[in-house]
This record gives sequence, structure tokens and C-alpha cells, in this order.
Amino acid sequence: MLATVPSSTLTGIEGRSVSVEVHVADGLPSFTIVGLPDTSCREARDRVRAAIVSTDLDWPLRRITVNLAPGDVPKIGAGLDLPIALGLLCASGQLPESCLDDLGAFGELGLDGTVRSVPGALPMVDAVKALRIVVPAADARVASLIAGSRVRPVRHLRDVTSVLGEGWPWPDVDVDPTPDPVVAVPDLCDVKGQATARSALEIAAAGGHHILLVGPPGAGKTMLARRLGGLLPDLDRVEALEVTRVHSAAGLPLPPSGLVTRPPFRAPHHSASMAALVGGGTGRARPGEISAASGGVLFLDELGEFAPSVLDALRQPLEEGVVRVARSGGTHQQPARVILVAAMNPCPCGAGGDIGCRCPPSARVRYSRRVSGPLLDRLDLMVHVDRPSPTALLDIAPGECSAAVAERVMAVRMRSQQRGVRCNADLEGARLDEYASLDDEARELVAGALAAGRLSARGLRRVRCVARTIRDLDDGEPGLRLADIATALGMRARPPMGGDRG
Repeated sequence: MLATVPSSTLTGIEGRSVSVEVHVADGLPSFTIVGLPDTSCREARDRVRAAIVSTDLDWPLRRITVNLAPGDVPKIGAGLDLPIALGLLCASGQLPESCLDDLGAFGELGLDGTVRSVPGALPMVDAVKALRIVVPAADARVASLIAGSRVRPVRHLRDVTSVLGEGWPWPDVDVDPTPDPVVAVPDLCDVKGQATARSALEIAAAGGHHILLVGPPGAGKTMLARRLGGLLPDLDRVEALEVTRVHSAAGLPLPPSGLVTRPPFRAPHHSASMAALVGGGTGRARPGEISAASGGVLFLDELGEFAPSVLDALRQPLEEGVVRVARSGGTHQQPARVILVAAMNPCPCGAGGDIGCRCPPSARVRYSRRVSGPLLDRLDLMVHVDRPSPTALLDIAPGECSAAVAERVMAVRMRSQQRGVRCNADLEGARLDEYASLDDEARELVAGALAAGRLSARGLRRVRCVARTIRDLDDGEPGLRLADIATALGMRARPPMGGDRG
């Protein structure tokens, strides 16, 4: 007898529809899974058998064949346990043949029959084409964001068999949205002094510009970077669903409501591999840190300690806002619209060539070259963060708080949306010429920078975008002033750091 259950598997951050076909026939007792299952998927045999026996149902001592169609799509993970179990019970006559009509399912089975959560519930439920979708109760809230009333949450295999075999009602599981708890966000008023760095941080938040902070240890680079997220506005519905999809596929914890509404902040360690940072891996194309930070902030502390090859892998994602992970099984596109905040010391010892620096000139040059010129060319702002003065550190008067700065950032973001872009960093082509036009004096200034080799064609566009943000934070008038371009050029990232001293 044959039974078919619609389900899905995870490929990158996308769900792929899978048809689970279970055939039970006479012959020597056996259990075979075909259709490119990975190791965890092949181990479903033992989990499904133990779950069925623990639910006081019969394991058929016959020849069992499970086909996961289409056969050319790799099946990854334990999410097909539940549909395999349901197909097996139906094919062996323990459930009515008609009970699987318009019914899809996914979920991992425990040996006692419990239905456990699986990574990627949001994209997986989106790929299941059925009127009723049985999902783990732990994934019900996030699944309902896409499937709504089609979701049927269960906690145990017995819950499903009681409904399908005995006509019981579906178990009542609360999937109503739960408000997320208020999480304390570091406030900008905690930063003492650092007027230039605070201004650059506001420009970066308002225009979506990448920023590099260079300074000695203890100057406050990390403190500044961790306060950037508090300046950004909430994600809109489309962005929130995209970020939630990525976090769900990556197995990252989701808020109680199931929907990520605040811009994420990711700070990987400098020992992170290329796959960890941009995505991929030996199995499925798992989202990397740059995708997990999409819509928010990617903070790379100790930039000079990252492997140069890993840093250079960020060049294309920073330029295009997406990561294309190519593997033998196909190419997977994942979002990477982040604000990159990088921080590094000016030299290995941190003194940067000043009195007390223990680094020879060759060491400083070598350290500065760990960050390639093409990557620096994609950074819009570079700020030297010096240690604050004793007077500033001991000043008890708090600085401007994040809420006040966030209001100005939101106003600039709204102007950008009226121009048809998400933020000023996305301006290009005709929109750039319309909203970031140069007067004669500004044109002469950038022409000198281009002729001197201090500015590339890419850098020119980014300077104009930063200048547009500076003008928006001031008065929002059309056109760019000479002062706007001069400020943007002065903050432009440039290769010499520790290597230009001594």
C-alpha cells in the first residue's frame, strides 16, 4: 500500500517542497530511504520506529520503502520524521487512507513520540502546499506568521493519530502573538566625549553607511559600536519577515512573538572562518554572520586580526547587499544588507607610532596591510578614536541620549524612502544625480581628489551618498554644499593607518 505526505526540507534559507512517499509491501522486513537523504535523515528509521512503538501502535514487519521526491534535491535534517511516520501508519492500514488528504507535516520525532522543533520552520512551512500543516508546537508561533490558520501544532505523535484515526479535535495550542519583552539597549549617553565619533555614528545610522573606527585600546571603539543598533528604526514588515526567515534557518533564537522586529546586532570573533562569516559549510548552505545581521549591524572588532581572505570575502556582499553561496548542489542567495562597523588598533601594540609604541616600522606596515585597499574602498567613514581626556571622563553630565539621536535618524530614513530607496547609501544612477548633485566648487574639490588618486569611482559615489546624509541631518535641502562634500571627504576611509607613522 502507498501513502504520500507533503512536506519540505531546508536549502540555504529557502524551503523546498518534498513529497514523502511510503510504500509497504510483503517481503523480508526492511526499511529503506531513497531520494538523497543526508545522515540525519537516514537515521529517521530508528527514531520513527521507537516513536511508533512508544505510541502503542504497531511497527509493520514488512518491506518498507520511503521515497523523498524530487530525487535530485538533497534532503537535510530530521524534519521529515513526522511525515514519514504518518505515511507509514497510513500505508500499513493503521490510519484511514483519506486522512492525509490536504495534510502536510514536518517535525523531528523523539524516541517517546514527542514532536520536536526543527531549524528553519518559517521557510519550511512556506514551502508546504497543503490546507492543513502539522508542525511542532514549539514552532507554531513562527509558522503562523506565514501559514496562519493552516497551522496545526502538536506536541506528540499521539496527538496526530488521535485526530486522524479517532476523530478527536486538534489540540489547543496558543499561537496568539506574544509581546516581546523590552530589552535594555546600551545608550549613547554613556559615551564620554568622542564628539567626532558620535557624529560619525549618527551619520552611519541615518544613511546606512559602513564605518571604521581606529584607535588605541580603551578609547571606546567597542562601546560606540554597540550603541549603533539603538539608533536604528524598527524593521518594517517585509524586512522583519526576511530577517526572521534567516534566523529561523540558522537556528538562532527568536523572540516570543516569533517575529524579529528590531535590527539585529552580530559581533563574530576574529577567529571566524569564511563559511561562518559569509555562509556555506560542508552540509547545507547555512547563513553566515553577515546574513544573520541583515537589516542591522555587523560588528567586526579587532579587524586586523581577521584572516585577510575572510575579510576580502565581504567585498561582494557589502557592494550588492546579497551573498551568493555556490555549492555543487546549486547556488543559494542570502540577504546581506548590513551596516558594517569595524574597529581596529592603529598598530599591533595599539600606540600607533606614538611615544611608547613597541612596534618597528615594518610591523606597523604589515599590520595595516592585513586590511586590503578594495575592502577599505567600500567603507564610507573612517574615524580616529583617541582616548578621551580626563575632564571628559570625569564629567558627570550625561551626553545626548540615543532616543534623541534616533529621532533625527528616523527623519533622514523617511526622506530616503520618499526618494525611493531604503537609505541614502543605496542612492545611485539617476537618483544620485537628482538628490546629490554637485555645484561647481564641490565638483572642483572631488576632481582634485580623483586626480590625486585619493578617491576612486566607487569612492566618489559613496562620498556623495555620505554628503547627502550630512545635508539631510542639517536641513534636508536639495543639492550638496561644498561643506557637505568636504566633510564627507574628510571622513572617507583610506588605507594608511599604523603604517604611515615612523
